[in-house]
Amino acid sequence: MAERSVLVRYFAAAEEAAGREEERVSLDTPTVGALRELLDARYGEAMRLVLRNGSFLVDGVVSRDPDAAIGERVDVLPPFAGG
Repeated sequence: MAERSVLVRYFAAAEEAAGREEERVSLDTPTVGALRELLDARYGEAMRLVLRNGSFLVDGVVSRDPDAAIGERVDVLPPFAGG
């Protein structure tokens, strides 16, 4: 499978951990799990804390499934409080 460029947008604590609002990343395997591994390696403990209880918004659907395929854009969402 060819490497794919994905736009990753960060919100709230995820933005703080990444130090940016968005970026383009390249993934050999465009899945939630591959993106999680890349972000963990790139941003360390601060991002790890966000990803532990946060989620990914993939094509408008919240996903925590590491095997879920991702398309052109993924939003990294921290855990939210309230109801």
